[in-house]
Amino acid sequence: MMRLGRRTVLASGVVLGAAPGLLVSQFPRGAPALVRDRVGLSHGVRTGDVTTDSAVLWARSTGEGRLMVSLTSNGRRVRSVRGPWAGARTDHTARVVLRGLAPGREYAARMWFARPDGQPGQVGTARFRTAPVHPAATSFVWSGDTCGQGWGINPDLGGLTGYRAVHELRPDFFLHCGDNIYADEPMDETVTDGLGLDATPWRNDLTEAVTKVAQTLEDFRGRHRYVLEDHNVRQLYADVPVVAMWDDHETLNNWYPGEVLDDDRYTVERRCDVLALRGRRAWQEYQPVAPAHLLRAGADGFASGRIYRRVARGPHLDVFCLDMRSYRGPNGYDRELAGQGILGRAQADWLVDAVSRSRATWKVIAADMPVSVATSHPEDRDSVANDLAGAPLGREQEIARILTAFKQRGVRNVVWLTADVHYTAAHHYDPARATYADFDPFWEFISGPIAAGTFEAKTPDPTFGPQVVYAQGNPQMPTPMSPASGNQFIGQVEIDRDGALTVTLRSVGEGVLWRRRFEPAPVVARSAV
Repeated sequence: MMRLGRRTVLASGVVLGAAPGLLVSQFPRGAPALVRDRVGLSHGVRTGDVTTDSAVLWARSTGEGRLMVSLTSNGRRVRSVRGPWAGARTDHTARVVLRGLAPGREYAARMWFARPDGQPGQVGTARFRTAPVHPAATSFVWSGDTCGQGWGINPDLGGLTGYRAVHELRPDFFLHCGDNIYADEPMDETVTDGLGLDATPWRNDLTEAVTKVAQTLEDFRGRHRYVLEDHNVRQLYADVPVVAMWDDHETLNNWYPGEVLDDDRYTVERRCDVLALRGRRAWQEYQPVAPAHLLRAGADGFASGRIYRRVARGPHLDVFCLDMRSYRGPNGYDRELAGQGILGRAQADWLVDAVSRSRATWKVIAADMPVSVATSHPEDRDSVANDLAGAPLGREQEIARILTAFKQRGVRNVVWLTADVHYTAAHHYDPARATYADFDPFWEFISGPIAAGTFEAKTPDPTFGPQVVYAQGNPQMPTPMSPASGNQFIGQVEIDRDGALTVTLRSVGEGVLWRRRFEPAPVVARSAV
């Protein structure tokens, strides 16, 4: 099997050391086999879904072992946790959910795996800060789309440098809006298309998992492991918590429930429901999200089969993560028919209720895809938008009901964020420009890819009156544009102590592209629906 060639201890972003409470002398110099047999950390350590009082810790072992955690704050140990066993059933991944944490506090979580005989293994340290309960400044970065269109980890460029750009901004958390992997797009050792003026061949570091489409559970797991081979990714995730979402490529492009593939590459399994089940399990194993059995069904958080959730980030910010894959109707729908939703009734009702109940200054809706950017293939319309002028039709009707409910309930300061379309943009929606006018104005911001091909910016569907205030993409389409071009996009949100929100659209190659500051609007009480 082809392996990455840069997997060194120093490049991993993992802090090595003995487990807490153990002296160096407990590892005798005359017993090198004892040290060699210690359980290691194969893909770094991570944190995720950090709120005012909770966090999820994640690690993957090199062998059988129990995840152990020593949590410190201000140099003092505040908690020790004996976590779950990591074995073949979970692909040696394990998570610990910490609750009852102090708000607004810096923590360091030392993690290692202990063998059945109690021998501790390699130690990694992940750092995070809980959200405050009093008004305070906060920031986060968002993007999506990792290792797509055949562009993988290129050692000549220093790996996945978009993740390094996020790390350099030192946000409080990173919001990954989906396509954490591209399970359906095999990679080659070299790529020669879309390289720009210098025409330098793109060279991929490869593992066997990324050279074929993912069909088995092990295939999907291998794709997630591949991304975590990159030192930029591991260093970011050791220092910055992630809020992870999923989209189509965690399974395959543009899939929908009930679909059966007509694709000769899929020789093991063609039922999308089966592939998605395997893809979802691998996503759950490799993302720092709370395990389903630890949360009540229907509660804010991660429940069985449910990815959509609210992440509470203090008095100024609630993040509402959507799942626009699991509950949608078929893509080949009649654009003029009703009832072809993209969220499903239960999720749509949850979104309206949860956003309406939120007391946070800003309600950020993190979506898998934009509200009004239509996909390019009318016969397989994957998007919310149907690219038709006039009243909302098809999936647009579901979004219209949500927007109207927000207006009727007096919800203010709603911002939509997404990735998906492989360019960056700022869209302002206004009923004065719309063919459907029963909603309050709002903004939507697009940013991505972080490590994939760049696509052209598009003209949005007019139904909800979007105005393209800013956009940048690939001006040379249909010629591919690689990540080496620098046109990789990340978005930054900064909220100051008084509640003003600033959005910055950034290019990995050029830096700041567009920036605007928004003052929060006062809440106006209206009748509930």
